[in-house]
Amino acid sequence: KKKKKMAAGWKQAFGTVFRYASSLSNGGKNVSGKTFRLSPRFFGIVAATGLGTGFALSTISAEDLELHPPHYPWSHNGVFSALDHKSIRRGYLVYKEVCSACHSMNFIAFRSLVGVSHTEDEAKALAEEYEYPADPDEEGNPTTRPGKLSDYFPEPYPNEEAARFANSGALPPDLSLVCLARHGEEDYIFSILTGYTDPPAGTEELAEGMAYNPYFPGGVLAMPQQLFQDSVEYDDGTPATVSQMAKDVSVFLRWAAEPGHDERKRMGMKVIMILSTVTLVVYYWKRQAWNEGHHDFINRHLSCLLLEETSLE
Repeated sequence: KKKKKMAAGWKQAFGTVFRYASSLSNGGKNVSGKTFRLSPRFFGIVAATGLGTGFALSTISAEDLELHPPHYPWSHNGVFSALDHKSIRRGYLVYKEVCSACHSMNFIAFRSLVGVSHTEDEAKALAEEYEYPADPDEEGNPTTRPGKLSDYFPEPYPNEEAARFANSGALPPDLSLVCLARHGEEDYIFSILTGYTDPPAGTEELAEGMAYNPYFPGGVLAMPQQLFQDSVEYDDGTPATVSQMAKDVSVFLRWAAEPGHDERKRMGMKVIMILSTVTLVVYYWKRQAWNEGHHDFINRHLSCLLLEETSLE
């Protein structure tokens, strides 16, 4: 019934607008020749339908409510600021020791770490810690080999079904591009990792294996809190607090999503310097050329005036 009433209201409103538009082209008279005037009822119908539509579009449920991550002062947010490569190194350790148990990074190879956070020998040693499928032996049996720099980070599960079974039916997302795939980017990742709390009073009891995080859409997710004090041990002596680990892995995931971040800004600096130089040269040339041309024009104009005065005399 409500839908029928709303449809009837819309129909009446559009009909009134149509008749009014027709009257404008007929000198204020409608199709039947009678003078058309807008009544207060028309404005009431338009206002009511507009308010009703706005209310219907803005109606949300409690499940849609979520906190938006705050904007943190990342050191790489500046126009010419590079990523903190020491933080990238620490962030990889957090990923390796904590996140890699459930999350894959299918688009990142060990060679990508060379020159960014690790030396070539360190990256080779990291790759050799894992076993990868190799060619079968003479009898056709499968074999394995140590990892190489060209290998990508290993998968935590053999297939999607195993991943869902181990995570209460949820599929852990690949983290290679997650920083760019989430609204808020590294702010979102940091907020998720540090935002676990008890569910608010009055909400339904969480199912087994579920956790509450107000920064996650819906507030309930299948990943419990993963970072705790001293979960990892940094080789540079940095204290492994929860916020420090969350910050480091956020920077690492930012780099993983955009490995050319620093090169892009470096190239931007070069382009700005070149364009600035070219602009100054062109401006100087324009001023010189204009001044010379302007003086020539004035001289020619004065010469013409003198010739005219001479001819008149």
